[in-house]
Amino acid sequence: MNLSPSASFGALLACVLFTASCSHKPAQVTPKPLEVLVVTVMPRDLPVVTEGVATLDGFVNANIHAQVQGYIISRDYTEGSVVKQGDVLFQIDPRPFEAALAQAKANLARDKATQAKAKADEERAMDLFNKQVISAQERDTSVATAESGAANVEADEAAVQQAELNLGYTTITAPIDGVGGIASAQVGDLVGPSTRELTIVSQLDPIKAVVSTGEQSFTDFVTRHPDAGERDRYIRALDFELILSNGGVFPQKGKFYATDRNLDVMTGSMKCEVTFPNPGNVLRPGQFGKVRVVTETRKNALVVPQEAVTELQGNYQVTVVDRGNKAHIRAVKMGDRFGAMWEVTDGLKPGDKVIAQGGQKAKEGMSVTVKDWAATTDAVASIASTERKER
Repeated sequence: MNLSPSASFGALLACVLFTASCSHKPAQVTPKPLEVLVVTVMPRDLPVVTEGVATLDGFVNANIHAQVQGYIISRDYTEGSVVKQGDVLFQIDPRPFEAALAQAKANLARDKATQAKAKADEERAMDLFNKQVISAQERDTSVATAESGAANVEADEAAVQQAELNLGYTTITAPIDGVGGIASAQVGDLVGPSTRELTIVSQLDPIKAVVSTGEQSFTDFVTRHPDAGERDRYIRALDFELILSNGGVFPQKGKFYATDRNLDVMTGSMKCEVTFPNPGNVLRPGQFGKVRVVTETRKNALVVPQEAVTELQGNYQVTVVDRGNKAHIRAVKMGDRFGAMWEVTDGLKPGDKVIAQGGQKAKEGMSVTVKDWAATTDAVASIASTERKER
């Protein structure tokens, strides 16, 4: 069939337009590789830090009680101030005790006179008995009277001593150097041995930090140090840090002081005490904080940022990048934590590149773009602390 010139031109134009439209079809776009941050695993010597909550207490807390009954007539110290051993704290009305002392001394003087006469009568009776002037019964009566008089004098002397002690107890003094607490008894109060304490004086330099440790931790420690002498030398050589409630570190280092004799059956924990120098008494009983100590150094430990580790039903895994920038998921075993870092005990080797950030989106065998991981503030602090310890 022959086409007219106009029809041939239309068909040609249609082919040209169709070809042009086909040539403008969008090209396929290849997705960019996932960008991840990696850390290169290298062995480090890391300090193993043990930390526990502590309550501060006075090295000595002296509860001040009245030892005799009477009325307080003066309080002679400033509450909350530093007191020295022997400083007067309270004064109980001494007049009844002065009278009792005077009565005891009078009784002693009377019985001494009676004893002197009985002694003289005894000597005369012995002489007359030897001359066979009096009977043995009369002699024995004189001897018994003299011995009774001597016993009365001894009792009177003891009564005088007790009266002097009681009079002395009316002046209540500080038994130690320390800080006197707020008084619980005031002038005019009737106090005695059965009433509550008048105040408390605490020795605060040094001050004690009381920490509880679990039974498992104590057993592990004894297992690692079975010799009692070596264990004592080791623990007394440790330097302890006190972290205050505001997060600051107390400038003075502490030393181990004592471990309690038993475990608390209710909590399964044991009390340990660490002492810290406390110049100026800036720390006070009742404050809370944390006691921290480096117990050992872990040699050649491999650590990764905690955010690099994924836990799934008690199993741990990290994502490793190979030389071809391919991601591979690897099962690992974890050990202790060091600040923001976490020890890997199995599954990694030195030089492995582990994804610290972005690993959640990485699939097995996926190509990734690698950048170096910038440590967080916590991680930098933990690593810096490690390096200081190593030096």
